[in-house]
Amino acid sequence: MGIIDHITLMVSDYQRSRTFYEKTLAPLDIKPVRDFGEACGFGRGPKPDFWIGKGPTSFQTSDQARNITPTHVAFVARSRAEVEAFHRAAIEAGGKDFGAPGVRAHYHPNYYGAFVLDPDGHDIEAVFHG
Repeated sequence: MGIIDHITLMVSDYQRSRTFYEKTLAPLDIKPVRDFGEACGFGRGPKPDFWIGKGPTSFQTSDQARNITPTHVAFVARSRAEVEAFHRAAIEAGGKDFGAPGVRAHYHPNYYGAFVLDPDGHDIEAVFHG
């Protein structure tokens, strides 16, 4: 079992980001499972593990929400093919390549990942540890 229950990224344009993440996460079988208008939770089942929302959220003040600080989020892929499909889908959805699918042996010999930047500059990864 993982150690994180869920994570939330603040986005500048909710609809643009929701569309991006719906397309990008589809190859990983991750879909929107909760919607609150300007916030959406994604997951593989009924529980959302990954959220996006236009700030400020309940845990931010308006001062904190002024700047969007790019964050890194890695999603679990279940195969190398899912990593590759994630990367293709992200690029097609408007993401910027930040590391094509491939082995990252400096992490460990079976680390297979791909990286993209979302519309707000968040570094999004799919990784298979094979």
